Amino acid sequence: MELRDLIVTPLILILVYAGAYWLRPWFTDSLTRKYFFPALTLKIFGAIALGLLYQFYYGGGDTFNFHTIGSRFVWEAFLESPEKGIDLLFSTGEYSPETYQYASKIYFYHDPSSFFIIRIATLFDLLTFSSYSGTAVLFAVFSFVGSWAFFMAMYRQTPHLHVWLAVAILFIPSVIFWGSGLMKDTLTFACLGLMTYSISNLFIRHHQKIWSLILLLVSAWIIFSVKKYILLCFFPAIFLWLYVKQIGRIKSMVLKLMMLPFVAVMVVGIGYYSIQLIGEDDPRYSLDNIAETSKITAYDIGFYTGRDAGSGYSLGELDGSIEGMLKLAPQAINVSLFRPYFWEVRNPLMILSAIESVLLFLFTIYVVLKKRWNLFQALSDPNVAFCLFFSLTFAFAVGVSTFNFGALSRYKIPLLPFYSLSLIYILNYKKSDRKLEALEETE
Repeated sequence: MELRDLIVTPLILILVYAGAYWLRPWFTDSLTRKYFFPALTLKIFGAIALGLLYQFYYGGGDTFNFHTIGSRFVWEAFLESPEKGIDLLFSTGEYSPETYQYASKIYFYHDPSSFFIIRIATLFDLLTFSSYSGTAVLFAVFSFVGSWAFFMAMYRQTPHLHVWLAVAILFIPSVIFWGSGLMKDTLTFACLGLMTYSISNLFIRHHQKIWSLILLLVSAWIIFSVKKYILLCFFPAIFLWLYVKQIGRIKSMVLKLMMLPFVAVMVVGIGYYSIQLIGEDDPRYSLDNIAETSKITAYDIGFYTGRDAGSGYSLGELDGSIEGMLKLAPQAINVSLFRPYFWEVRNPLMILSAIESVLLFLFTIYVVLKKRWNLFQALSDPNVAFCLFFSLTFAFAVGVSTFNFGALSRYKIPLLPFYSLSLIYILNYKKSDRKLEALEETE
């Protein structure tokens, strides 16, 4: 915390809340208006709390590396010469005589995905005079925009569930805390929300198509630049969402059952093609190497992040093969959704994760028992299929490649709203409602 933070951040907050007050009537109605400012305020609180945690509890970390020994040097280059600042901002990781004095000090200069975060932070630094808390507030605002877009996309389909949707998307504590500050997870989570909103506009509401397409492409590009594996899980889920929406118009149950193998093949095919496309850009994520990448990532994070914190976990031996990775799927999904258990807690932050995991587990059991006769029927709901498929595949992806509870608490935040939504939609599923919805879509 510096003097500039105490001067700049209050001014940024005034501008943010003034802008939010002016824009709120455009993006809310009588039911959603009450969630707008609480959700924004919690995001800002989470961003500042995250910075304080890393400064006073960890004594440093990624958020510090992104800003204080990251975007701060690019900002200083802009102060000396806009040309130097621009050269450094668009650098591909190579040194040049003009910018070496700044580039050589940047911790993540040779890491493309991390340097992308530094680029975004630099753009905000130009507005906040490189105030960490001021820039963190702007990251929180972006996170709120993505979350609110996600909320509105689901709310417009099921407005009667607005309270449930708000809790799942806007008010999960760990998502607020880990998904609001100056971190990779903030950008990727926000962009997932924007992508969901854009796809809803393009293919479900058929509204604002040009703007939504631009928003979709930009959001996908940001996620691709930061965490490619998120798209590997998201693209097949999106296809399933849209396909189940369309198949809901078919009245014949026999025809629906006949088309199930086709749907399965298409989802697997989309996933395979996604891996192939991403693998062309980054060989680590090619189909031949993705299992080995998962193994290396898991052991790196488990050792370097958790060696002193005592928060490592193990699912068994990873051998770097697809078969070996898939065998660990049940344990990986379980650890992402329902662990750490209370007896695995090793520090204060893990207590919060454990409480949240227990509540999610109890909610899952309640939904399964409550809807046990309609559980499989509920899978015909497009929102259930979409949210459940993404959350489970993503739970597998991060669970099998992390091996550390501290890192997992950050990495898994995209799946928590989606998994919670799947439970909410199952709990509120009524067969008659699905028939009515299918009838309305054919009109």
